[in-house]
Amino acid sequence: MTQTPERRLQLDDKALLYDYRQAANPIRPGLTDPIPYRSWSPELHRQGPSGVIPLDLSSELGMPGPATSPALAAHFIRINAAEGVKAAAAATSSLFFVLSGEGVCHVRGEQSNSSIAWKQGDLFVLPAGGTPLLEASSTSVLYWVHDAPLLSYLGVVPSEPRFAVTHYDAAWLQAELQSLADQPGSQNSNRISLLLANRDLPSTRTVTHVLWAMYGIVPAGAMQAPHRHQSVALDLIIDCQPGVYSLVGTELNADGSIRNPQRIDWQPGGAFITPPGHWHSHINESGAPAYLLPIQDAGLQTYLRSLDIRFA
Repeated sequence: MTQTPERRLQLDDKALLYDYRQAANPIRPGLTDPIPYRSWSPELHRQGPSGVIPLDLSSELGMPGPATSPALAAHFIRINAAEGVKAAAAATSSLFFVLSGEGVCHVRGEQSNSSIAWKQGDLFVLPAGGTPLLEASSTSVLYWVHDAPLLSYLGVVPSEPRFAVTHYDAAWLQAELQSLADQPGSQNSNRISLLLANRDLPSTRTVTHVLWAMYGIVPAGAMQAPHRHQSVALDLIIDCQPGVYSLVGTELNADGSIRNPQRIDWQPGGAFITPPGHWHSHINESGAPAYLLPIQDAGLQTYLRSLDIRFA
């Protein structure tokens, strides 16, 4: 069929051309906004009614919210004793870490029903399907990260679970991390951490096919060498004493230290974001070990072969 000039104009009126030199990297304010530094105080969840508290940067990122990074949304969930909160999201992956309290997560889906009894220090991940109901037997705070912003950008909805409901018990995590820290030579390692993995995802070795989680310790007196990666890190501070902080920046000095770093002081139960490609180092000048849980979209980045972890 021959197209009329009017029909051709209608089909092509969205087409644009740019000079490559001016458009190859559109990461700049007002266009594709860069990911900012940001930290959140534990005061957000110390008191108040039961509910979901988004760590929302969507206005800074120029995207629909809530979103903490282009692909992920992080939240605190506070649940008062004998109350419940629904954690609804159109996501393929939801991760929950229990900062305090205990209770039960009920998931009712079309294909299966399941319940997880959780307590302080536990971590569990849920696939697509069903709306979790979190019921607390004592006043509780959970950290919740999911990938709904990624699906929103793609214009898709999750159609099937890609992994099974999986629970990581606090005692097991703590015992395995301590065993790792006690190994000879661990004090000289860049990171003393456990990567959480799932038997359903052998190729990426990640906690879900999108999410990556690292349960780590920064020993007293440690000064970790900088490293960087292309995934955004949504960092939860599980526990620490005053004197623990991170240094973050875009460039290194000749001696491998971070040039003109941004300092982020840790608070137990707080959270902060590490932008992609930024060098970061964790320092513990307190007299006690500190514990950190970074959550990233590195499951997806690993599948794409684009994570690009580098060490100073």
